[in-house]
Amino acid sequence: MKFNSTLSVSAITLLYITVCGRAPLNNKIAGGEDAKAGAWPWQVSIHVINKGHNCGGSLITKDWVLSAAHCFQSVGVPETLMYFGRLSQSGSNPFETNRTARQIINHPNYDRLSKDNDIALIELSSSVTFSDYIKPVCLAVVGSVFGGGTESWVTGWGSLLPNGTQLPDILQEVMIPIVINSACANAYGGMYTITSNMICAGLLNQGGKDSCEGDSGGPMVSKNGSLWIQSGVVSFGKGCSDPKYPGVYSRVSQYQDWIKSNTGSNPPGFVEFSQTSNSNFTSVPNLLLFPLSLTFSLISFSLFLTS
Repeated sequence: MKFNSTLSVSAITLLYITVCGRAPLNNKIAGGEDAKAGAWPWQVSIHVINKGHNCGGSLITKDWVLSAAHCFQSVGVPETLMYFGRLSQSGSNPFETNRTARQIINHPNYDRLSKDNDIALIELSSSVTFSDYIKPVCLAVVGSVFGGGTESWVTGWGSLLPNGTQLPDILQEVMIPIVINSACANAYGGMYTITSNMICAGLLNQGGKDSCEGDSGGPMVSKNGSLWIQSGVVSFGKGCSDPKYPGVYSRVSQYQDWIKSNTGSNPPGFVEFSQTSNSNFTSVPNLLLFPLSLTFSLISFSLFLTS
């Protein structure tokens, strides 16, 4: 069948804008607990073959996953296996599928010492098929604003204890507020430089909810209207749930051009997010019509939840 190539690209673009960031089985308001099947359909479990779960990631198109560069410093394409639609690491997952990696693209300016540019893309060996349990997340467009207190959700299979000894079987979810970069920098007191490529979240002076070992590379998302938009990629922190130190994430909006340039003619859906305070907001986000594709990356970090 012959068709106009310009029209075909437009059709793909509209398809991804329609699909990204929608989780029809998610009705979360607040909390921190076991997730339900399909609640976070973009969540990816990245495994080292024959060793198990290593990092998290997010599905951004049918062909790409987004994750963290530090997850792939000693793990390459031959060792990488990704699970989509997974809820339990050991139980039955009837809506699950998996893919190996075609290529892994670490950000060229990733710095192991400073943790800057801790982001990676993984191209799948073959496309995944979307369902209620497997969908791409929308990505924050350049210039998006996530003000202090913005409600953000982090998900993963990371350790439930700071020493990494208790790993959950069921995907964990926790809501934590954004901490502005200046307050985050003050908290770390020069231990790390909090750059504009980073975004922080956590309960300062309270603790109890955080990402931890095994959550690395996973998504931090916020909801605007009916869409979930990814603001961050789990990167690093000082301990887990330490009340003095927020978790630090790679700021997705800073990498729009890099993501588009590497995913080619079918990049992910980028959506504008703007919230300057923690007041309630219900406005529909502005959609930037870019063609979509899947990006994926890994990193070792985990969600730390306490009652």
